[in-house]
Amino acid sequence: MNNTPYLEEVFLRAPEPEDLDVMFSIENDAELWKVGTATGPYSRYQLRRYIAESQNDLFLDRQLRLMVVHPVDGVIAIADLCSFDPRHNRAEVGIVVRSDKRHAGIGRRALQLLEIHSFGLLGIHQLYAYIAADNLFCQSIFRHEGYMESGCFKHWLRTADGYKDVFLFQKISSSVE
Repeated sequence: MNNTPYLEEVFLRAPEPEDLDVMFSIENDAELWKVGTATGPYSRYQLRRYIAESQNDLFLDRQLRLMVVHPVDGVIAIADLCSFDPRHNRAEVGIVVRSDKRHAGIGRRALQLLEIHSFGLLGIHQLYAYIAADNLFCQSIFRHEGYMESGCFKHWLRTADGYKDVFLFQKISSSVE
């Protein structure tokens, strides 16, 4: 199946109040907690406050959440920049695709759009991601987009099956400073 026309229509935008349900379902997906830092579920109240209070400015909030949207299907993923370090001009990347839209190229397209925004508009020097050693699909997406595996953190994630290793992937902006 060729998704190119579908993926070309995808765009990024700031969270809106009507995104509450999709944010609630993604943030409270316990399967995703094993690769993140969440220690429990988020309430609708907490997410509503986040949407209302966030400046959606990486330099003020030290994080940036963007909704990955298709004109027909609505929000199909969430792309985050977090752990922003203004001194060293780098940010961590996180992308979560809606479970019914996975394995269709959306994560890769979201990463491309996030890079354009980060390297182009925001002037970020470096993006990085921590990817579980057993998440070969995610690793292949980042490799395909030019991220280099830069190291391994042993026993980085605690899961029900024990501790898992994580690889660090980095991409440096191609613009010269």
